Amino acid sequence: MNLYPANPVLLVDDEEEILSSLRVTLALAGITNAVLCASGAAAVDIAQKREVEAVLLDILMPGRKGDDILEELLHAQPDLPVIMVTGVDDVDLAVSCMRKGAYDYIRKPADSERIVSALTRAFELRTMRRERRNLSAGFLVPPPHKSEAFNELITYSPAMLRIFQYCEAIAASPEPVLIMGETGVGKELLAKAIHGASARKGEFVAVNVAGLDEQAFSDTLFGHVRGAFTGADRARGGFMERASGGTLFLDEIGDLPLQAQIKLLRVLQEREFYPMGSDRPKPLTARIISATNRAVDELKDAQRFRADFYFRIATHSLTIPPLRQRPEDITPLADHFLAQAARTYGRAIEHPSQALELLLGYAFPGNIRELRGLILDMAGRSQNDQHCLDALKEQLSQAQPVLQSSMPDHLFSTFLRLPTLQEGSEALVAEALKRTEGNQRRAAQLLGITPQALNSRLKRRSSSSA
Repeated sequence: MNLYPANPVLLVDDEEEILSSLRVTLALAGITNAVLCASGAAAVDIAQKREVEAVLLDILMPGRKGDDILEELLHAQPDLPVIMVTGVDDVDLAVSCMRKGAYDYIRKPADSERIVSALTRAFELRTMRRERRNLSAGFLVPPPHKSEAFNELITYSPAMLRIFQYCEAIAASPEPVLIMGETGVGKELLAKAIHGASARKGEFVAVNVAGLDEQAFSDTLFGHVRGAFTGADRARGGFMERASGGTLFLDEIGDLPLQAQIKLLRVLQEREFYPMGSDRPKPLTARIISATNRAVDELKDAQRFRADFYFRIATHSLTIPPLRQRPEDITPLADHFLAQAARTYGRAIEHPSQALELLLGYAFPGNIRELRGLILDMAGRSQNDQHCLDALKEQLSQAQPVLQSSMPDHLFSTFLRLPTLQEGSEALVAEALKRTEGNQRRAAQLLGITPQALNSRLKRRSSSSA
C-alpha cells in the first residue's frame, strides 16, 4: 500500500480517542501516512530524526505548552508547517503561536473538512518550498543567504518560481535590472529580494520618480552643493550617494521625462554623477533596479521613452505576471494576510470556505496589494465567519471586476433554451471531471475553485439526487 503523503503527518494530542478519530478522518480523505504522538516530546524526537510533511498539534499538552513544542519543532525543521489545535479559551495563545511561526490554527470542535483543508494547504506549501530549493540547487549553487532572500515572496506559481531562479542568477551582476508588471504585483518586494541575494553591503534605497521634473529629479538623485540654487543653504547628498555600495530602486521609471532619461543614461554610461552646482564627479557604486507598470513598447512608439535609455536600464529584464494569471497564489496569500490581521487585531481570525470561492472568481485589478487590503478590511470588520463573509461580499460588490471569459460569443447559439445557472454549473463540473478522468484536484484547478469547494458541490449534488 502506498502511503500519502510520502513523509508522515504527525498528530499530537494526549487523548487517545481524539488521535484515533483524527486518523480515521484523514484516512477517509486519502491521507494515510499519519503518525500518532501522545506527547510533544515524541513529536519533536521524530522531527529531529526524519523529514515530516506537517504537524497537527494540540495547543494544551500536559506539562508543556504547545508554543514551547512549536519552537522545538521549527528548530528541528524550519520549513515545517505546524497547525495548532486550540479551544475557544485559547485564542491569545493561538495568536502567540502564529507570531512564533505556526502555519495555521484550528478551533475545537473542528469539522473534518476544515482539518483536511488546512493539511492540504500545508502539503502544498511544503511542496512549494521543496521545489524552490530544488530550483535553486539545479540552476546555480548560490550561498545559503540567497535562497532566503526570496522567503518573503509567497507563491505556488511555476512562472514565479522561474522568475526567482532568474533573479538568483543575476543577483550578483552589477548591471541594471528592469522589472515590469501591473500595479500591486510586488515589483519593489522582488527588487528588495534581488538586493538581498546580491550580498551588497550598502542600503536598498527606493525612489518613486513619477511626477519629478528635470530639476527635482537631479536634486533627488544627485544631491546639491551649497549655493547650487536659490534656497540651497547647505549641501545635501542625493539618493545615489545614499545607495552607495547598495541598490537604488527607481519606481515608475516609465513616467520619467525625456530630459531626465538623458541625464540618467549618461550617468549609467559613465558610472559617475555630478551633484547640482558641482564640477566634481562622484562615482556611481549603486546597482540600479527600475520598475514600471507601463507598456514600454507603447511608450517607445509614442516617443515618450528613449530606445537607448531602455536598452541601458534593461540589461536584465523580467515581467511579473498579474495575480489573475496565477490563481494558485490566492489562497496562500489570503492565509498569509489573515495571519497578519490576527497579529494586528490581537485575536484569532478564520475565513469561511465560501470566502475563497469569492476570491478565486475575482479579477484583482489591483493584484496582491488589493488582495491584502480586502483581507485586512474584511478581518477588521468581522466578528465571526458570517460577518467575515458578508464584509467580503460587500467589498467585492463595490469593486465588481470579475474574471472575464475568453469563451466565444457563439458558445450558446446552438441551445434552443438557455441553461439555468444550476444546469450550467453542473455541466461545467461534469466536463471538468471528464477531462481530468475524475481527478478532483485537477478538475478544481480547471474550474478555478479549491478542491474543498468542488467536493462540497459534489456532496450537495449527491444528497439532492438521493
